[in-house]
Amino acid sequence: MTMRTHSLGTTGPQVSALGLGCMGMSGAYGEADRAESIATIHAALEAGVTLLDTGDFYGMGHNELLIAEALRTAPAALRENALTSVKFGAHRGPDGEWLGYDARPAAVKAWAAYSLQRLGVDHIDVYRPARLDPNVPIEETVGAISELVEKGYVRHIGLSEVGAETIRRAAATAPIVDLQIEYALISRGPEREILPTLRELGIAVTAYGVLSRGLISGHVTPGQGFGADDFRAHSPRFQGDNLQHNLTLVESLRKIAEEKGVSVAQIAIAWVLSRGEDIVPLIGAKTRARLGEALGALDVTLDAADLAAIEAAVPADAAAGERYAPAQMAMLDSER
Repeated sequence: MTMRTHSLGTTGPQVSALGLGCMGMSGAYGEADRAESIATIHAALEAGVTLLDTGDFYGMGHNELLIAEALRTAPAALRENALTSVKFGAHRGPDGEWLGYDARPAAVKAWAAYSLQRLGVDHIDVYRPARLDPNVPIEETVGAISELVEKGYVRHIGLSEVGAETIRRAAATAPIVDLQIEYALISRGPEREILPTLRELGIAVTAYGVLSRGLISGHVTPGQGFGADDFRAHSPRFQGDNLQHNLTLVESLRKIAEEKGVSVAQIAIAWVLSRGEDIVPLIGAKTRARLGEALGALDVTLDAADLAAIEAAVPADAAAGERYAPAQMAMLDSER
């Protein structure tokens, strides 16, 4: 398989058509095996995946250290092709509690210094605040990242989970290459205002949650339990009647997938790929098996009839439950 590549916005680098989201390798969705995680990153690089996405608060630095080890032990040619995308700014307590966000200019530079050290690199390819800090104008945050660009510590500036007004203000301050936001068959909020704004400004999307935390992967079963430290144990979409309703949608999608001879996960990823070359899905695989399944989506072609059937099976706003618990939803500028 030859990996397709796209430009990350009008001012960004060439990246693989799929990126690898590494968060799940640091405990967000239950335990992960370190050796298998590193093997999965290596397999992704070997398949032509170039974009590795992380956050400095994933596992409180664990994820960056894991990526550093994977890059250090990968063949030189693959290591040189890898691009790092890093989110920063989240405060977490020792027990994992979310305490807020800090995107003051001095903090931006401190976060970057720690990430550079943990990743073992001399620059970060795309650097972005994880959420809008309500106490800091976006112009100040982006301005601080721009100074890091000027000094060579960062190559490009990205955003995460912000709305159209914030996007415009950020883009007026410095070139923005992409917005990272949840976008999936059952998370289509960006289509209303955010995606048109991005396309007007020449800014790409790196779409996370394309399988909705595994909900529309075809691998979640009714009554499935999740550990207390698993994101899904607290996600409204995985609770009680909401889960039952949402799995009914998955079964409708499964019928379409089976008719095409592909998996549910592959058709869900292919749908996101069909939204445009300016959208790069981030695949949250933490095993080589799940990675291989996700990569198979690149070979799935959806024609107009397929897309119509998918839309009928899983209409926009059909999901039950918000994508985050109320406290975290309140932190999303993209939902205002």
